[in-house]
Amino acid sequence: MEGENITIEKGLLLVKREETSANTTPLLVFTTFIIVAASFTFGVALGYTAGTMSSIMEDLDLSIAQFSVFGSLLTFGGMIGAIFSAKSADAFGRKMTLWLAEVFCISGWLVISLAENIIWLDFGRFFVGIGVGLISYVIPVYIAEITPKNVRGTFTFSNQLLQNCGLATAYYLGNSMSWRTIALIGIIPCMIQFFGLFFIPESPRWLAKEGRDKECEAVLQKLRGKEADVIRESREIMISVDATANISMRSLFKKKYSRQLTIGIGLMLLQQLSGSAGISYYAGSIFELAGFPSRIGMTVLSMVVVPKAILGLILVDRWGRRPLLMASAFGISLSCITLALSFGLKGVPGIVKFTPTMAFIGILTFNMMFAAGLGALPWVIMSEIFPMDMKVVAGSLVTITNWFTGWIVSYCFNFMIIWSQTGTFSIFAMISGLTIVFSWCLVPETRGLTLEEIQLPRANTLS
Repeated sequence: MEGENITIEKGLLLVKREETSANTTPLLVFTTFIIVAASFTFGVALGYTAGTMSSIMEDLDLSIAQFSVFGSLLTFGGMIGAIFSAKSADAFGRKMTLWLAEVFCISGWLVISLAENIIWLDFGRFFVGIGVGLISYVIPVYIAEITPKNVRGTFTFSNQLLQNCGLATAYYLGNSMSWRTIALIGIIPCMIQFFGLFFIPESPRWLAKEGRDKECEAVLQKLRGKEADVIRESREIMISVDATANISMRSLFKKKYSRQLTIGIGLMLLQQLSGSAGISYYAGSIFELAGFPSRIGMTVLSMVVVPKAILGLILVDRWGRRPLLMASAFGISLSCITLALSFGLKGVPGIVKFTPTMAFIGILTFNMMFAAGLGALPWVIMSEIFPMDMKVVAGSLVTITNWFTGWIVSYCFNFMIIWSQTGTFSIFAMISGLTIVFSWCLVPETRGLTLEEIQLPRANTLS
């Protein structure tokens, strides 16, 4: 890349080239825990409709179209939250944006728990969507900005781990607990983050952007430990911030930013078009259509998604982003092929007894492979590849793309299943195969590089 990146490189060459301290301090761990706490409620929201569909429809006398609208309003609200997420995080700071998100999430869950008709139910889902739309951008960016480069992937991936914990909770409780009670459970992590934000620091990179250099250095010292030498890292951040100019939405489409934009938007599109929203929202109904006991299926799902996310947490800084992304997409493609075959062979004599088990294996594999890679890595990579000031407009555009595509998939999924179960999962399988090709050809490997080094021409990742 040229222009500002050349300026950054010249500046960074003046800094002593010693390794940045990679201490994992108690404050860093505590801060990350508070930040990703909201991801738990995100996971609960994603899995909320999977096990509660029949009980909500029965209690409030809803049609399949009304419930599809209710389910899709999470992603529609997420799209609205995404429109303001990056701008809010840039103008008011990461912490203030997270406080705002929790107000929406807490309000939304309360409304759902008290809803007596479809209108209030939809309003609650929409409010929760706005909240998770805000945090979906802020959490990975915040974590990427506070962590040392050699553990950045692991810490950022913890966002997906907590999200899968929430998803597992919703799956497990969906068939055994009232949908109103599950909504109240979704409030608990919101309260943890709301009060925990009082005890954690602001992002040092945001402080540097605001010209608060002394606070930036002080925060880095606390995050890295008293004995750590943070001079080099703080100077890199300040040089990077000084060298970058504010970018308008119009300038975002210049040739020099084309690769970052293509990668960011492409990964978000492929993540959602793999069918993740539909399968997460309606896993219970898919089990029922396949003839597999929904209660058993949801219980097993709740037991496996968290361990698989832990595996991704371990591998992301060992394998790297790119190999893990391709392996995850390959597994998802195979699982969708299995699902397509299970429905396609459903009436074939001699095989009909095995098709429910095939469907179960397909859904189980899909959730495991998604949790291990494609669920988190687009957000991890998005938080890494964009320069500081580009994150505002680019981050908003990429996040909106994710939520808008998810809204379309979540709303259309039930109608696609009615059209053709085999056709639906065949489409998802082809899109997941395309993700492998896309990752191989375009996605850079950012493991082991600081956020500033990723932007340098010599890093040979985005230039």
